[in-house]
Amino acid sequence: MFAPPPEITAVKATELPECYHNHGSKSDWLFGKRDPDLGSFLEGPIIDRDGSLVVADIPFGRIFRVSSDGAFSQIAAYDGEPNGLALAEDGTIWITDHRNGLMTLDPRSGTVTPRLSRLRREGFKGLNDLLFGPDGTLYFTDQGQTGMHDPTGRVFALRTDGRVDLMLDTIPSPNGMALSPCGRTLYVSVTRANQVWRLPLHADGSTTKVNIFLHLSGGHTGPDGLTTDDQGNLYVCHSGLGVVWVFNELGVPVGRINVPEGLDVTSACFGGPDGETLFIIESSQGGIYTVARKDIPGVAG
Repeated sequence: MFAPPPEITAVKATELPECYHNHGSKSDWLFGKRDPDLGSFLEGPIIDRDGSLVVADIPFGRIFRVSSDGAFSQIAAYDGEPNGLALAEDGTIWITDHRNGLMTLDPRSGTVTPRLSRLRREGFKGLNDLLFGPDGTLYFTDQGQTGMHDPTGRVFALRTDGRVDLMLDTIPSPNGMALSPCGRTLYVSVTRANQVWRLPLHADGSTTKVNIFLHLSGGHTGPDGLTTDDQGNLYVCHSGLGVVWVFNELGVPVGRINVPEGLDVTSACFGGPDGETLFIIESSQGGIYTVARKDIPGVAG
């Protein structure tokens, strides 16, 4: 057993303005939520080429840019459910859309283009998150409604030649992902099992000896978004608990970041002028919180 790690509280940097909350609007994605009139649900933070934070609003198909002074501007709105975002080398933003599959966004024009709506005539369960590997491979999770009752969630790899490989199909709710600094380990949140799995990535693109890296507990939901730093520390957003856990590369808990308002802490990414600021999303209230990496317990600046 580990002692409780030291704690710090994140600071609210900004929040989605009231004018962007679609209260009273219907979205099928909100089925089963504790509050079916959320008005928004932010997810998928990334840093754009100009250093801006970009986030998705899943139930209402919107993509927002957040400037350094905390101002929101809508850069796209379409008929979909964007969950995860990833920035390609050419500046295109790739989207895992829960309803429509893989899509891309041109952040200059706001044009959203379908890329992969189904695979070999079979539709996806409901895509969740994605990231690019160092060789250009795009990894993405297919979560849908899987869970302990149905452990058939999947991780796919879209190769640079267009080939799509199924890497794993036995996951009870695959969600967020992160890569180790060396690029040889893929971490996957397994939300309904309250776990984080570790997938070794081999030179031929396959994975074997997949194992449980972390067992978590508590919360109304489970681990969601993941990110890593250059030391190999893993940051786990625990949705339904309102915290971000920090683990070192051996899985030892070294810090706990509390978000003071709301429990739906779903995702985080590093950004800011020096890349040393952790941006944390509280989805249901539309809050964006920050912590300087040098202040995170157990993590050197």
